Amino acid sequence: MLTGKKVVVGVSGGIAAYKAVEVVSRLKKAKAEVRVIMTRSATEFVTPLTFREISGNPVASDMWREPKTWNVEHIAMANWADLFLIVPATANIIGKMASGIADDMLSTTVMATKSPVMLAPAMNTNMYTNPVVSANLSRLAELGYYIIPPATGMLACGVEGPGRLPEPELIVAEAAQLFTERQTLAGKKVLVTAAGTREPIDPVRYIGNRSSGKMGYSLAAAAAKRGATVVLVSGPSGLSQPENVLLKKVETAAEMRQAVLAEYDDADIVIKAAAVADYRPSVVSEQKIKKNDGTITLVLEKTSDILAELGREKTHQILIGFAAETQDLLTNATVKLTKKNLDMIVANDVTVPGAGFDADTNIVRVLYRDGRSEELPQMSKESLAGHLLDKITALITNND
Repeated sequence: MLTGKKVVVGVSGGIAAYKAVEVVSRLKKAKAEVRVIMTRSATEFVTPLTFREISGNPVASDMWREPKTWNVEHIAMANWADLFLIVPATANIIGKMASGIADDMLSTTVMATKSPVMLAPAMNTNMYTNPVVSANLSRLAELGYYIIPPATGMLACGVEGPGRLPEPELIVAEAAQLFTERQTLAGKKVLVTAAGTREPIDPVRYIGNRSSGKMGYSLAAAAAKRGATVVLVSGPSGLSQPENVLLKKVETAAEMRQAVLAEYDDADIVIKAAAVADYRPSVVSEQKIKKNDGTITLVLEKTSDILAELGREKTHQILIGFAAETQDLLTNATVKLTKKNLDMIVANDVTVPGAGFDADTNIVRVLYRDGRSEELPQMSKESLAGHLLDKITALITNND
């Protein structure tokens, strides 16, 4: 899949820069065309001469040197690339990209490119787990950047933990997989729901849940990158709209039902990742309810079961549900899978650390209508989205 692909490898200033030499070598052996951009700090670890000899092309590192062609160099390389791969991605370059800072050759070229951008973070464990770095990586993932999670192991600083650069063969495999992914859902319409709904009590209060929408947004972004036409129906969320995704914002379960049914007939794949309220107040006060010395009683009524309705109306669609449980995970998920006529259900125990609402990671078990079950390890929601779409693509192939 890399034959003839044009890959710009950005090398930033970390000790893992030496592994980028093997990444470039493996890309060349896979018959990709490779050009390298180095930050000034990166040249302190590995010389540009090394990358020039391995890539067979001049190495860019200085914004202000005399250009080798009439083109503005950073714009020319940005337009040339089929893929932009940053390895290692240090906390510094990650922070620049997340903040829109372009002050050297690497950050400026990344800012100008329209190609997919893939990052392989590598740094000290404490730096990697710093909330600022985590927030920056989440921001980039929301914007459509591909993140290869770092490995866990002994780091050059002597600390053992996450932050180690993945092995070069894995990085190159991820790059090759990206080009494969971009074709698998071409011509398909994917409908995704995300986040929780809010059921009003009065003009200022509502019944809601803890869902952030991260899983649904990650799935929508990943499906769009694979060539699908994607409609994302989202409850309230602070996440940014994924690139190349039609976003329809709703608030209540009734509004989500209406938006989903409007898109359902011509959808090929429906992924119901939203946490839709099961109940709503039967009476909504027109004025703010004032606090007093007594108690108040809310009478709740059931909302429409959107997923069950979709299961009843299903014709050609692949229908995927989610089950966020706190007990009897497999039993409850299996009942939901069967009762609602799903093709696949993704179940997680939200009481497990790393698998709950608003987390950046998830731990799930995937159940199929034929009785198969697969348990996946903890991974980022962006990575999980890719794994789930692989499984959904397999379902489409089997149905065809």
